[in-house]
Amino acid sequence: MNRIIRAFAVGVVLLLAAMGCIRNDIPYPVIKLDILTFEADGLLSPAAIDNTAHTVKLTLEETTDIRKVNVTSVTMTEGAKSSVSFPGRFDLRHPLYVELSKYQTFEWIISAEQNIERYFTVDGQIGESVIDDEHHIVTVNVPLDHDMANVQITSYKLGPKDISTYTPDPLTITDFHESVRQVLVSYHDDVEELWTLNIVPTDVEVEFASVDAWAKRIWLYGNGRSGTDLGFNYRKAGDEEWIKVNDLVVDGGRFSACIQGLEPLTTYEVIAYSGENVTPVVTVTTEDTFVLPNGGFEEWATIGGIVCPYAEGSAPFWGSGNDGAAMASTTLTEPSADIRPGSEGSYSASLQSKKAAVMGIGKFAAGNIFLGEFGGLVGLDGLVNFGRPSTARPVALHGWVKYNCGTIDELSRVPSARPELKIGDKDEGQIMIAVGNWTAEEYGGSAECPVVVNTKDESTYFDKSGKNVIGVGEMILTESTDGWVEFTLPLEYTTTSEVPTHMIIVCTGSRFGDYFTGSTHSLMLVDDLELVY
Repeated sequence: MNRIIRAFAVGVVLLLAAMGCIRNDIPYPVIKLDILTFEADGLLSPAAIDNTAHTVKLTLEETTDIRKVNVTSVTMTEGAKSSVSFPGRFDLRHPLYVELSKYQTFEWIISAEQNIERYFTVDGQIGESVIDDEHHIVTVNVPLDHDMANVQITSYKLGPKDISTYTPDPLTITDFHESVRQVLVSYHDDVEELWTLNIVPTDVEVEFASVDAWAKRIWLYGNGRSGTDLGFNYRKAGDEEWIKVNDLVVDGGRFSACIQGLEPLTTYEVIAYSGENVTPVVTVTTEDTFVLPNGGFEEWATIGGIVCPYAEGSAPFWGSGNDGAAMASTTLTEPSADIRPGSEGSYSASLQSKKAAVMGIGKFAAGNIFLGEFGGLVGLDGLVNFGRPSTARPVALHGWVKYNCGTIDELSRVPSARPELKIGDKDEGQIMIAVGNWTAEEYGGSAECPVVVNTKDESTYFDKSGKNVIGVGEMILTESTDGWVEFTLPLEYTTTSEVPTHMIIVCTGSRFGDYFTGSTHSLMLVDDLELVY
């Protein structure tokens, strides 16, 4: 009996020892830790939360003290612990780094930007004042004959509105005959900035700041003496008579205008004037127009069982998601005999959102057509190469659309920009055009199609306010149209001087198709797309 007991005891010891050697190979679950809401006093707009880049960007009112931003409320993924205690006051002149942890750790960056409107003008100045807010210097050009002992300051604002004090009052400063003058700007009780006011006589009475020639218009920017008759004249090269430019925009000594209705590939001459003073003649040539290949969607081909929006043997210009959908024997984009009223063609492009199944796994796919090409599949996620080479600068995209807006019945991922989206909400159609200078090196594509979007990686999604975007226009359809609807979608440009390298156009019946979210009842038809110059 004792032998049995001893054997049992030894067995228990050996079992415990063996258990001590067993490794816990069961992995902790991967739970993504996000900042869900972020509120603070003195914000100009709601906090911009990016759950892919793990950033929170704040835009502050100019009267907010960026050194003492009062964060009033922060919510996070349930169970997450933060390395920084909220709420509280934080100095956001530099980014605030926050670690959220549970089973894993995620680093978030909280940053703030603050723009303070500053201006300073004097009577009779030439052009626009130059304000160096980093070194606190204002420079204003005036004519050589300006009375430097009697300079009249007409407007000023060098600190945050309503809370800044000036010593002395700039309106009392008139004598700049022998030296620059200085003003102490104080705000937030303990901030003091010593600003230098520099009034510079110049022999330039009027000049061009920029002349930007597009296909059918020329943008003119000039500097002249404020308070005088400012303007521009133009003529076609070889003509004798000058034409006055109307619809002038004048801001002190700065003035601008746009000449419209010109001829492409034509040379024009322009001059700027301020009173009796006139610039030398500037000669520019307008650009050529660019016509969208197959913009009427009349050319289609079936190649390898895939419906393609171009003629067989021709160079592809438009692309679609048909290449990926073909794995499920599904076609999203195809020609339709339902054409817009008055069309001389036979087809439009039909973009039908569907749920396709591959090896028994269902995946939502948005009907779409775009400038670019399908880049392939990574598992069940897609790579899309956006963009086609083009230096064109259209002012609008014109066309026709017919849209049936379904209710969302597929919600694979919730868009970070629309966290409230749910099953049963209305789907949204989208038509977008953008021109920019994207490069393959920066965006992962090719010289032909530079921008690569990976539907599994939200950080690759197209950003219409990105740094390489020069002009963009977007139309969101939130309800069904009453049959065919004609539209003109204008582009908004960040600059008139920069020439783009590529163009992107996207049409889709389900705007959030990148997230595999939308309605299988959404159908968009588009027809006769053309660029307006």
